[in-house]
Amino acid sequence: MSQCTHLKTDGSRCTRKIDRQSKKCWQHQFKQSGGESGPYPLQTVTDLSGDSVKKITQTLNPLIADAFALYVKSKNYHWHLYGKHFRDYHLLFDEQADEIFSSIDTLAERVRKLGGLTLKSIGHIGRLQTIQDDDDEVVSSDQMIHRLLNDNRQLAKNQRAAIDICDHEGDTPTGNILQDILDKTERRIWFLFELTQN
Repeated sequence: MSQCTHLKTDGSRCTRKIDRQSKKCWQHQFKQSGGESGPYPLQTVTDLSGDSVKKITQTLNPLIADAFALYVKSKNYHWHLYGKHFRDYHLLFDEQADEIFSSIDTLAERVRKLGGLTLKSIGHIGRLQTIQDDDDEVVSSDQMIHRLLNDNRQLAKNQRAAIDICDHEGDTPTGNILQDILDKTERRIWFLFELTQN
């Protein structure tokens, strides 16, 4: 049986069994992919190139991290709301948080279907998220609406850019999934925007 012949860091030859298609062992495949596609046991077979999988993975993982951040912020506001709009906003924030949360598993599983690796920890989320946490002790309901509106607009912009990348890489299914998620993001933006109008 064939064996990998890449050099290890100590200069000796790798003697692991190779994958027939790539002619490399799983550890060398993982290193050469920049750690974006999974090690051999996690590399789902796809007709997309390794470079395309890497680009799509690098595009989706920050969206997943931002979805986690926005989910927590929406729940934070749901829990810490006060004032005359309490009931309406309390229900709205909970509904929006649930919608955001449902997108996380969809996108993470899409990354895995392509053979990429997705988020593994709170620390990983923190390194990739672009939506800022909100640790303020007291936030007025008006500020909550404005902050969520701005965050959803930022998320929509990033989702739209991700659709373009997926389309460019020939990954129509991921682009279609993102279009559906973007439509829901735009619905949240609409609702939040209308609440800012007098």
